[in-house]
Amino acid sequence: MNIASKFKQMWSKRVTRGAMAVAMALGLTVCVSACGIIEDRSDTIVVGGKNFTEQDIMANMMRDLIEHDTKLHVKMKSWLDSNVVWNAMQSGNIDVYVEYTGTGLANILKEKPMTDPQKVYDTVKQQFEQKYHITWLQPIGFNNTYAMAMRADQAKQLGITSISQLAEKSNQLTLGTEQDFITRADGLPAMEKLYGTNFKSVKSMEIGLKYQALNNKKVDVIDAFSTDGNIPANHLVLLQDDKHLFPPYYAVPIIRDSVLKAHPELRSVLNKLAGKITDTEMQKLNEEVDLQHKKPADVAQQWLQENGLL
Repeated sequence: MNIASKFKQMWSKRVTRGAMAVAMALGLTVCVSACGIIEDRSDTIVVGGKNFTEQDIMANMMRDLIEHDTKLHVKMKSWLDSNVVWNAMQSGNIDVYVEYTGTGLANILKEKPMTDPQKVYDTVKQQFEQKYHITWLQPIGFNNTYAMAMRADQAKQLGITSISQLAEKSNQLTLGTEQDFITRADGLPAMEKLYGTNFKSVKSMEIGLKYQALNNKKVDVIDAFSTDGNIPANHLVLLQDDKHLFPPYYAVPIIRDSVLKAHPELRSVLNKLAGKITDTEMQKLNEEVDLQHKKPADVAQQWLQENGLL
């Protein structure tokens, strides 16, 4: 065999091996993609949630609605710190989560507190769109704000239904609260200034001990969050904030504009929750998880089914 023939044979083998290598590489790429090793976000929505029960319930509700009403898949990123959730939203690692109007206004936009719920919602909706290209959908209904709570029997006995009435008799009562509420400007000092409260004594305690102290009659009043599951479980009443001390914290699904543009159906799907859950109802849902030890996913699914959304 002459040199030309040998060279031709070697070149033919090299081309064949090269073609086989390309084919194998292409085949591997197809396999990797088909097996889901390479993440394709085009049909996946990432639902986020903060690190407390209420958020986990709402994240599961949104997941169930999306998967039930669309052909999209959902990936969950729940139990995250509030700042982590917001940073992930900005970076595109989370597509949708439930935020609170008061948090959006004060913590994210750094605006001064406002007490008019509609003005707060309009402000965050407009500014989030302009600054972050994020849409606030319709409010879910409940307002997880600060509140003053008493034992129902004692409140009835003393004829107290509002913070104004509480202030009139505060010199007979003991307040149980965490140190943060005692010292921060929008906590006890603000209540003293606006309502004129003057408690007989103020006991500083850990958050987890407040309800126990109230039930054991070690204190008469505590500060609470208005959707806390301990409220119905312990037969407590929330006093009306008749002078609007505490800012509104209405829960609202927020979604990145690019995701909403790619999947416009998500607007109507998530807005099925609009106005559906009251403070009292959210208390009961939180109670089922925190005190009855049910799984958040089960509680969310059951509520959606009972309300005809699944």
